[in-house]
Amino acid sequence: MRFILLFFSFLLFATCGDNPLVLDVPEPVVSSDSLEIRGLDISDLPKVLGSGAVFFNESGQQADFLDIIKDKGINTIRVRLWVNPSDEHSSLEEVLSFSEQLKAKGFNIWLCLHYSDSWADPQKQITPTAWEQLDYETLKDTVYQYTHSVIEALDPYMVQIGNEINVGFLHPEGDLSNLEKFKGLLEEGIAASRAVDPTIKVMLHYAGYYGAVSFFEDMNGLDYDQIGLSYYPIFHGKNLATLTGTMAELSSSYEKDIILAETSYPFTLDWNDWTNNLVGLDEQLLSGYPASPTGQMEFVARMKELMLQTNRGVGMCYWGAELIAFDGEQSSTGSSWENQAVFDFNNKVLPVLNAF
Repeated sequence: MRFILLFFSFLLFATCGDNPLVLDVPEPVVSSDSLEIRGLDISDLPKVLGSGAVFFNESGQQADFLDIIKDKGINTIRVRLWVNPSDEHSSLEEVLSFSEQLKAKGFNIWLCLHYSDSWADPQKQITPTAWEQLDYETLKDTVYQYTHSVIEALDPYMVQIGNEINVGFLHPEGDLSNLEKFKGLLEEGIAASRAVDPTIKVMLHYAGYYGAVSFFEDMNGLDYDQIGLSYYPIFHGKNLATLTGTMAELSSSYEKDIILAETSYPFTLDWNDWTNNLVGLDEQLLSGYPASPTGQMEFVARMKELMLQTNRGVGMCYWGAELIAFDGEQSSTGSSWENQAVFDFNNKVLPVLNAF
């Protein structure tokens, strides 16, 4: 069905790059209340810019991507780091260079350590190939030394020890079922962070709200500062009351700052390349928030409102803000996220950033 739709879409919009869908453009909604951390995850921006992509501000003038988001009040950039990736992207060399550019623009750096050679999330927490044969004590020392060296090199404002570690990390040694070993590995990452900079903000990151309270109860005794939660309606459910209650309980029970570490929402259910999008159906949406520029902006405004209502709710971060269809309109291996980026199909900034 996907390819049939693509075929007819191609017939009707053969020049969609020059004649895109006409989308509703809402009036900006700017709140006087401000979160301490107003973040975007734009880890793939070096790749996107390397493809030759250019971006446009709300006046339609070509402008530097970082200048556009800075002008909208974004103050923190989340950047992922992989240990030994298959190419230069998300490598220490790339992240170091990118971080220097970001700091020169005045952004705070939020370093997301995956402790893997590729994606780490609740479905996979794969130990880096070079670390696979290490015994537990050596693995602990390796985590410490690695964390110390990259934080020393990058000097971030915040550091995230693992990414979406619902099931642990560095499997099999750091599987959640081996709770003491899992916490022992986390302790090494935290200790290394503190050794480089005692004032650094240390985050533990959990995906979703179901199970979050019991997970952080298990983390008692660890020296961290921030609880990060991911929230995507497609993955984590559509009950905002439960999300709100979970954040309130976490902040009061564990006396930690609460951050919405990942979220996003579509501004359309259409596509701008031939790569299957993650979100493309009405039933994947949150009721009351259509897939439109208005709906996207109002969803993010609602997430901000929930954070402001949460005791010790200090910030939020939009994931995949840069992931336009950078590989071309006919790419089947391009972006699965272009309808959730914060730039439209002409690479013009969307109103969603006004919600921050």
